Amino acid sequence: MMIKVGVYGGTGRVGKLLIEDLRCDESVGLSCVFVRNELEFAIEPSVLVTNDLDSFLNACDVVIDFSLPEATQALLEKSLKTPKPLVIATTGLNAHQFNLMAQASESMPILYATNMSLGVAILSKLVEQASRALEGFDIEIVEMHHKHKKDAPSGTALTLAESAAKGRELDLDKVRISGRNGNIGERTKDEIAVMALRGGDIVGRHTVGFYNEGEFLELNHTATSRHTFSKGSLRASKWLVTQPSGLYTISDCLGLE
Repeated sequence: MMIKVGVYGGTGRVGKLLIEDLRCDESVGLSCVFVRNELEFAIEPSVLVTNDLDSFLNACDVVIDFSLPEATQALLEKSLKTPKPLVIATTGLNAHQFNLMAQASESMPILYATNMSLGVAILSKLVEQASRALEGFDIEIVEMHHKHKKDAPSGTALTLAESAAKGRELDLDKVRISGRNGNIGERTKDEIAVMALRGGDIVGRHTVGFYNEGEFLELNHTATSRHTFSKGSLRASKWLVTQPSGLYTISDCLGLE
């Protein structure tokens, strides 16, 4: 039976591509789109376009969310009353919104990922392994995105930093820095730097470097199309609808744990 997908954030960059990709996948179908204002492009008349969350949730089997933090919060709050599998790819969430997600996952399956691409999922695993193996190497992370991106560092960069910290059993909040300026002294031993660059129309580029005296290793991922994210979220949605309540990652979906 075809899975009915609801797109939350259908007017965003990835949301529009997700609607396109749904037309090409026979195992899933677009059933509804949630928009705050008006949809600025044509869509099949059978698809529900609404700004009412109750109607939206009742019209789909699974929700894919590429929106903004405040919109994701509203979705999670409403889902507590109308549980629904949720694939959430919104970045820039605060502590309250993460806590709300954890609470909601007790009554529905939720997959949260800062990046839906297979390549980044593999990169995250490699970063953890390299961090553990390359003891004593300095870790520097640089991310590049288009000039319209609102949050910095990117959610993906922070996820990679978490993987690096996990490899060395460090608390990222205690060792992460996101800027250097002035006479700040030498680099500390456990420091994990996460730097953000913004410009033009760069889809996304992340480099995790391990630097030592005499050698260095850099692991790099470059997204050349946002379809990478939309197609990854579709794969996640097909997997999530068969799962029990809980909070999942893209690694769970891909069997990388």
